[in-house]
Amino acid sequence: MLQRLEHLLGIEDLTREQISFILDQAKPFQEFQRHPLKKLATLRGKTVAIAFFENSTRTRISFSTAAARLGADTMNLQAEASSLKKGESLLDTVRTLEAMRPDGLVIRHSSSGAPEFVADRLGVPVINAGDGTHEHPTQALLDALTIRDRKGHLEGWNLTILGDVLHSRVARSNVHLLSKFGVRITLCGPAMWVPRELETLAPNVRRVTRVEEALDGADVIIALRVQTERLHEPALAAEEYILRYQLTPQRLQLARPGALVLHPGPMIRGLEIDGAVADGPQSCVLEQVANGLAIRMALLYHLVGGAAVEPPPAKPPEKAQ
Repeated sequence: MLQRLEHLLGIEDLTREQISFILDQAKPFQEFQRHPLKKLATLRGKTVAIAFFENSTRTRISFSTAAARLGADTMNLQAEASSLKKGESLLDTVRTLEAMRPDGLVIRHSSSGAPEFVADRLGVPVINAGDGTHEHPTQALLDALTIRDRKGHLEGWNLTILGDVLHSRVARSNVHLLSKFGVRITLCGPAMWVPRELETLAPNVRRVTRVEEALDGADVIIALRVQTERLHEPALAAEEYILRYQLTPQRLQLARPGALVLHPGPMIRGLEIDGAVADGPQSCVLEQVANGLAIRMALLYHLVGGAAVEPPPAKPPEKAQ
């Protein structure tokens, strides 16, 4: 019997079966995006609180859209407009949100462990939309869905994650998820961004610092967003990163024919990825955005809607005559 999820705080503690279940639940919501009428009544009467204590336009809009398309109301809290700027603690903010009686909470926070802290104190489902350098579970799920759609399955591929792995919650969640399906993972970037301890995150993980070695035989490549402020460090200038690690058409040829290119966004063209690769036939960037919406709808449907194991029909409600 599949254990029902109460929250989605990370990927590390999920089983392979739970991950497959979430991916399967997202399928009808992928189909739903193709319908002209993109509105369900599944979560009518429910309210989803979206609390972002760290800026992220793309993820916030994706969750808000997912809730709206399921028929839920949303209440939005953004750090720059909140009482946190006045010194209010996270716990007090959460208690304030709880008093508004939401049916679920989506939280993004710069401190690792914040979603778990909140979930322990709030009596509604909590979804982690990214916490510090810990995890970004919905990003890993949408990446997995994208790979599975393009490749047919997740098992046994060679995956290269390129860039600032040390500070990337996207990288950690992807390592935890894909390693459960026997994916062989290569982490590559400047030595200070791929320390040796990252090899202990999961089985079949190795680290290299030469991009040519990392891309050789890769079936899937995830180019991570590079924080430009870290390129002002004396050890690494932007020009050096571009010269040594940018994903270019020439370097992409080192991977296997048809290798997929993923990027969590937002992309800095000309820094971590060449525009010709970002817009090329192997790029899955726009599919990732669409699949992110499907994954987040599936999670809200399951956690906030209290759905059973069967997903809803993809057909939207008919227009009133």
